[in-house]
Formats: sequence, structure tokens, C-alpha cells
Amino acid sequence: MRLMPKLIILTGVDGAGKTTLAHWLADELTATGTPARYFKNAAGRRIVNRVAQRLGLRDGGRLLGRHGRVVAETLCRWVTIARAILLTVVTRRTAVMDRYTYCQYAMIRARGDRGERIARALYTTFPRPDITFYLAVPAQEAARRVEARGRDLEDPAHLAAYDDAYRALSEFDDFVVIDASAPQHLVARALREHLDSTHQGQA
Repeated sequence: MRLMPKLIILTGVDGAGKTTLAHWLADELTATGTPARYFKNAAGRRIVNRVAQRLGLRDGGRLLGRHGRVVAETLCRWVTIARAILLTVVTRRTAVMDRYTYCQYAMIRARGDRGERIARALYTTFPRPDITFYLAVPAQEAARRVEARGRDLEDPAHLAAYDDAYRALSEFDDFVVIDASAPQHLVARALREHLDSTHQGQA
């Protein structure tokens, strides 16, 4: 009998609270008897954008070209996910992942880029998560949170397109949608309660 899913994904647009909640969930599971580890599966978009801006360019698309940007991000995310999967297999700890393959598909669609089929082919060997939480938050609120972090800015229109792209994915019907516009402690409670109910259903 499995006491807890081995692969838990938190996904959503920038500003949804993925990183904070994924850190919390990994710590919470470990503290309550299920050893867990946090993984961040980023695509390197922010780093590439910063390099581009230091060179006087608008973003990574201007630096690498649209196709080059997609290739670089897809490969970078493959490396981070592959590393996370390997460590999960070796340590036998529950993996709490901040982002997964779905983030790449949605990002490609939201920007109107090509390359989703290549990304899906490259990621096909990765396991299907036991649970994927989608942290839903209105675009304006997500943009406000990103600005409050003081590191970068996000256009609400882009975040809305990103949300639409997630919801259009064929996998979205299997996601557990959590209202992430609520205070953080309530969102955390909703995550924990859903995991507990899943565990009871498997017992």
C-alpha cells in the first residue's frame, strides 16, 4: 500500500505561489512522516531574459530567436526534470515538484511559439505524476504578486494567455484545481486536505 503519492506537481502561472507552497508541502510531508524533497524544474527563462536585457535586448527571444529560445528552454527543463526523477528514484522520497512538463507546453502555446510536439517527444519518458495541483489565480492578482517580489514584472495579458494555455491542455482535466487567490495558509490547508483524502481513498 502506498502511503502517499511519489510524484506531486504544483503548477500554475507566475505569481500563483508554486515555489512557496511546494517548499511548504515538502517540509510538511517530511514533518508528518512522509520523507519528501522539493525540486524546482525551471526552464531558465528568467536567466536568459536577464542576459538579453543586459545586452540591451528586450528578452530571450531577441537574443536566441524564437526557435532558439524554445529549444534552449525545453532542453533546460528536460535536464532539471531528469535530475529530479533520478534523485527521487535513488532516495525513494516523495518528490514535490515546482513545475513539470506541462509548464513547457503551456508556455509554448501562450507565446504562440512552435515546438510543442518536439517537447512532448522529448519528455515522453518522464513518469505521469500521481497528483498535479493547478494553482489558479486571476491574472491581475498574479501580476501584482510578481511585482511585489521586486525581481521582475509580468504582463497580466500574458498571464491570462498562459492560464488559458494551461486549461487547453489535454492533461488539464486530470489536474486538481486549487483556488490560489486565497490567503496562503488556506491554500496550504486545501493542498494538505486533498492529499489526506487521497490517502484515505487508497487505504
